[in-house]
Amino acid sequence: MRRSLFKKYFSVTVTMMLVCLACLGVVFLAFASRYFKDDKMKMLETNALYAANITLQQHIVNINGSYSMVYTESWLDEFTPMSKAVDADIYLVNMSGDTLLCTHRSACSHKSVKVPESMIDSVRNTGRAYEFGTMGKIYKTANYTVGVPLMVAENQIAGVIFASTSAEGLTQFLNEMFKMFLLSAMTVILVSCIVIYFVTSNMVKPLQEMVSATESFANGDFTARVPVNSMDEIGRLAISFNSMAESLAQLEVVRRSFVANVSHELKTPMTTISGFIDGIIDGTIPEEKREHYLKIVSEEVKRLARMVRSMLDIAKIEAGEMNIKPIQFDLNEIVCSTIFTFEQVIEQKNIDIRGLDVPDKIMVEADKDMIHQVVYNLIENAVKFTNDGGYIEISYNKEGKMIYTGIKNSGAGIPKNEVSKVFDRFYKTDRSRSIDKTGVGLGLHIVRSIINLHRGEVAVSSVEGEYCQFSFSIPASSKQSKLQNNGFKRQLDTNKISENTNNTTL
Repeated sequence: MRRSLFKKYFSVTVTMMLVCLACLGVVFLAFASRYFKDDKMKMLETNALYAANITLQQHIVNINGSYSMVYTESWLDEFTPMSKAVDADIYLVNMSGDTLLCTHRSACSHKSVKVPESMIDSVRNTGRAYEFGTMGKIYKTANYTVGVPLMVAENQIAGVIFASTSAEGLTQFLNEMFKMFLLSAMTVILVSCIVIYFVTSNMVKPLQEMVSATESFANGDFTARVPVNSMDEIGRLAISFNSMAESLAQLEVVRRSFVANVSHELKTPMTTISGFIDGIIDGTIPEEKREHYLKIVSEEVKRLARMVRSMLDIAKIEAGEMNIKPIQFDLNEIVCSTIFTFEQVIEQKNIDIRGLDVPDKIMVEADKDMIHQVVYNLIENAVKFTNDGGYIEISYNKEGKMIYTGIKNSGAGIPKNEVSKVFDRFYKTDRSRSIDKTGVGLGLHIVRSIINLHRGEVAVSSVEGEYCQFSFSIPASSKQSKLQNNGFKRQLDTNKISENTNNTTL
């Protein structure tokens, strides 16, 4: 997988580079060929014009208004050196296409073959004639040819001077240019391949490390991390990958802790139930004590039922299967009815209940059954951990569109180092383990989950040895009037955890 990715990127990059170089070579040679051709034509035209001017001055005779050319060997003597210098044939042609004089003296075929009539017509009509060809089979191979007129008078042409040179020089020129281009291209390809190889390796390396890390994750090892060496897309991907690895590691810790806690919480009551039932069956427990132990078994069964029910509620919430059905109701009425269910314990511990006497209804818009479960869990905790002769204080406050409810109880409070953990599954403080024998540590987790469903907040603040306060917010009803602050100051500050007031927003 890693090699194929490297090879794919490397091969695509090199292929694109080769295609680009090939296109560049074709365009370069095309322009070079065009430049060479234009340069040759311009050179031939210059020399043909020079020969025409000399011919008009020295070899045209005007006799009584009639112009005639003097064809002598002197014309050849004048233009043969120039012909050799530019490696071209210079020849004089009449308007019928017959060659009169030619600097190509040896084995000259100019006089035996007429110049194409199209070339003569081009000179007559446009004043110039250009051809890349054999000039009507005068030449065996392609030549560059330029023709200029001998203008003896206005609209009177005495003949045409042609200059021709072989096109083989173009082939040689292009061969040399191609060799230079090929050498340069090979150098560029070699250097580019080396650079692309190392760049591709560095680019693919983080991906290879990620693949290796994922293989470690598959084996249960979440310690692997990817080095972050840049802040480009790959670097940001590495940062996100490491964040994901941290989350996976935390989830694995939570998972193992959850399994361990569930195993422990299930094992304890089941062991108790099994031991007592076996004792009753085999007669170890005397008959007069059987009722006592059967009551213990009943309590343990109820405890198991509560735990299973709580776990099912949590599973439904986290799976998104528990939908809220908001209605408008009086929150204080729910709080009062819940407190009355603990009336016996409250009287036994002589707990003072404060804050229930509010002048107006506390109207909220939420799922009544779910909020009742929240209130029940929080008040149950408050009643359990309030000291004898202590107090439980209920307070309400409206801020914006939310109703904030506080449930505060006196007592030992929660240690500072345990405040941030109280909403975790199965978490019970060391002190609550000794006091609360029936709880399983899921109540507060359920509270947080339900409040989150209502897009509210839940927090805990505590001063160890003095009090503990849980507070939560849910949407207020449109019928709710402005509340007076009943001694409850909002404690949902996600950024502040002080020594005296410890806040955790979840």
